[in-house]
Amino acid sequence: MNADEERQFREFVAARSRSLLHTAYLLTGDWEQGRDLLQSVLASTARRWSQLRDRQQPEVYVRRALYHAQVDRFRLLSWGRETVTDTPPDQPAAHDTDWTDTVVQRQDIMAALRRLPKRQRAVIVLRYFEDQPDAEIAAILGVAQGTVRSQTRKALLSLRTTLTEAGPSTAASSTASGRGVIA
Repeated sequence: MNADEERQFREFVAARSRSLLHTAYLLTGDWEQGRDLLQSVLASTARRWSQLRDRQQPEVYVRRALYHAQVDRFRLLSWGRETVTDTPPDQPAAHDTDWTDTVVQRQDIMAALRRLPKRQRAVIVLRYFEDQPDAEIAAILGVAQGTVRSQTRKALLSLRTTLTEAGPSTAASSTASGRGVIA
């Protein structure tokens, strides 16, 4: 990578890393795993930066790489077995935390997202968090637009069912409109 390409890559990372990190978090369900996922994808992208055909849209390439890297990581038997905690699980927490309704709702939504199959989760993240159109989602995931729509329908049905089972306050506030699923 020459100096000009390196500058372009650094500018891209500086401008888009926050948004990409949020996408990685939503795909993994964990901030640390999301950071690891994004870091590995950006390292891979840096090695291929000079080979990218369309430097005007490197974000599409990175988002596709995030999705595929997450699927690959999920397939590894050892990935995701560890859970990062502040205290060992055999000891009670040092203090009781006052959980607000918003935090509880977000936890319920994230738990419901984690239960979705990987493709359905990716479609929901790209549509409702990233606000991508069907055509863009189809391009990122390498599927037809009809598949995007059917996966969205299945995912929303599953989320609504899961959130309804979790409790009436979560389901009512989270699924009142289709766009309110990811709050």
